[in-house]
Amino acid sequence: MFASPFKNISKKVEKKLTYTLLYFLLISITVMRYFDRFLVNETAEFGIVSFELSKSLERAQEILDSWSSLSRTYAGLSLGYDFLFLFIYTLFIAVLIHKLNERIWVGKPFYKLGEILIWTLFLTAIFDCVENVSLIKLLIGGRQQFWVSVAYYFAVVKFILIGISIAYIITNFFILLFKKRS
Repeated sequence: MFASPFKNISKKVEKKLTYTLLYFLLISITVMRYFDRFLVNETAEFGIVSFELSKSLERAQEILDSWSSLSRTYAGLSLGYDFLFLFIYTLFIAVLIHKLNERIWVGKPFYKLGEILIWTLFLTAIFDCVENVSLIKLLIGGRQQFWVSVAYYFAVVKFILIGISIAYIITNFFILLFKKRS
């Protein structure tokens, strides 16, 4: 039911996919950090993330008011680029989970957890899309608490799912290191 979507790809394709996604991830992080340079200020200390987690209409409005028209343009570019970025980071994390799962947990009950996490990353991408649409609505003038709340709650769940996935990767990476040493 929850079998990894990467289960039937060859090791050679898996390796190419991993390195290609890593390359695109590094480029995308650089692009997103460039856009975010124009969004960080005293009101929005964490740039676009401050906007994503604003929670109240007043706070979102405060952040929008702190941004110049150029900054708002970069916020729009960041949100638009994020539609590509969300595919890159979710696929990269999913491939890493798959690779670790195959090396450590094949034939063990913990294997299913990795497969479930891979599929939750695709859910994470959907949450990121919904969050982006809500933030774009706010950015172009749809100043309603509804959009702020949708962006906030979808962002929180997205960050939790990403955090769990990264914790899984780090934990399994150390397990793999200790297995190699023994």
